[in-house]
Amino acid sequence: MHLQQFFRARKRIASIVEQTRCIYSEPLSKMAGANVYLKLETEQPTGAFKLRGAANKIRSLPEEEKKKGVATFSTGNHGIAVAFVAREENIPATICISNRVPKAKKHRLEEMGAEVIIVGESQDEAEEYCYSLPGVTVIPPFDDEAVIAGQGTIGLEVMEQCPQVDHVVVQLSGGGLMSGVGMVVKKMNEAIRVTGVSVEGAAVMHESITKGSPVILPEKSTLADSLLGGIGGNNTFTYQMTRQVMDESVLVTEQKIALGIKTMLDKHKMLVEGAAASGIGWILGERLARDENIVLLITGNNIDAEVLDQL
Repeated sequence: MHLQQFFRARKRIASIVEQTRCIYSEPLSKMAGANVYLKLETEQPTGAFKLRGAANKIRSLPEEEKKKGVATFSTGNHGIAVAFVAREENIPATICISNRVPKAKKHRLEEMGAEVIIVGESQDEAEEYCYSLPGVTVIPPFDDEAVIAGQGTIGLEVMEQCPQVDHVVVQLSGGGLMSGVGMVVKKMNEAIRVTGVSVEGAAVMHESITKGSPVILPEKSTLADSLLGGIGGNNTFTYQMTRQVMDESVLVTEQKIALGIKTMLDKHKMLVEGAAASGIGWILGERLARDENIVLLITGNNIDAEVLDQL
C-alpha cells in the first residue's frame, strides 16, 4: 500500500472521525522506565479505533451499494462502528456476532438501529453466516485495503503528534490495525520498532506467523474480548502485511491485562477495555530503554460490566 492511500482515507473520514489526543503519561513513564505516550482512541464517538476503518470502507462504496445496505461480523467494536457509520449515512446495517460477544455491545448495536444476528460460538461462524446474506455489501473487520487504510490514519496522527517516537505498541488480532499503523510508521521511518501484542488463548495471528501460514484456533474466554477471532484461511492482506511491518510479536496473560485495566483506572482515571490495556500490561513487565519514546495505542473503552465484576 502507498502512503497516498492513508492520506486519502484521512480526508474521506475527517467529518465523522475524531483526531484523538496522544498524551504523555508521567505515571506509566515512571513505572516502565521509558517515555510513555498514550494514543487515546477511546475519544472516538464509538469509543474505539474501529470507526476509522469502517468509515473509510463504507464511504468508498458506490451509492447503489450503499442503498442495498451493509453487513459485518464482529466481536463488537467493528460492528458498533459499522452501525454508527450506516446510521450517519442513512443506510441499513446487519451485524453478525457470536454468543461470546458481551451483552452490552449487543444492546448498543440494537440501539443504533442495526439488525443483530447471533450465530454460533466463534467469529469464524459469524463470518460464514454473514457472507451468506443476499444483496448486502460485507464490510470486513480487518482484511480489506480500505479498512486497513482507515486504521492507518492513526499512524499519521502518531507521527505528527509524537514525531520523536521510537517504538509503537499495537494490539494484534486480525491484523488490520497492525497492518495500517505499522505500514505508515515504517514508511516514514524504518527505524521505528513495532511490537504486536496478543492475548494468550486468542493469538491466532501470532501463531500463524510462527508456523508460517494462517491457522485456526479455538477461542477461549478472555478479558480482551476484542482480540478474539481468526484471520481467515484465505487471508489476502493482513497476514503478509503484518509479517512485513511487525518487528516482534508478544503475548500477555489475563493477569497482565487486568493489571493494565486497573493501572489506567488508578493512574489516569480512564476505564478501558481489556484489549486496550494489553499493551500497558506488557510494558509493565518489560525492561525498556530509559530514553525510549514509546507510544501505546489505547484502542477502546467498550468494557462490559461483567468484566468489572471479574476484576
